[in-house]
Amino acid sequence: MKSHAWEQRKVKDLAANTYGGGTPLTSNPEFWEGSIPWIQSSDLSEHNLFRVHPRKFISHAAVANSSVKIIPENSIAVITRVGVGKLAVMSFPYTTSQDFLSLSNLNTDVKFTSYQLYRRLQKDLNAVQGTSIKGITKEELLGKNIYIPGCQEQEAIGKFFSKIDSLLTLHQRQSAGSNLPG
Repeated sequence: MKSHAWEQRKVKDLAANTYGGGTPLTSNPEFWEGSIPWIQSSDLSEHNLFRVHPRKFISHAAVANSSVKIIPENSIAVITRVGVGKLAVMSFPYTTSQDFLSLSNLNTDVKFTSYQLYRRLQKDLNAVQGTSIKGITKEELLGKNIYIPGCQEQEAIGKFFSKIDSLLTLHQRQSAGSNLPG
């Protein structure tokens, strides 16, 4: 496979659409008895870009009567406030709290882009270690540069890292199982 130079691109140029989040009126139980996943920071796992466990679900009435938008699957949900630096590739349509910015309809490989963006965010957070990061603005996130190779390389690298993640998860499950009292 012929290798092409990696090019520097702004995050805003990687996705056709971006979505913020919102919170439907919590005092209306009708809004919170639906089937649409509503993601919050605590639903994402640290250092795992593919494991999301939604605990709250909203109704279509909540979407119609709030700033919440249904975000398409294969989007990247990035936490921009509490828990900044965590992100996840969403394998299903979802909604989020206002702590997120989601990148949708990517023109790059979603797995590769999620790993590269996560790496960039972690590098930025480590550079300001010792200070309390309150969040990142939409403009700051979309203005960040990341390096992107050609399509075939993106796909190959994305698959490679995805396979490593799967093996680590399997190993963690096996280790947890062996620590149980017998």
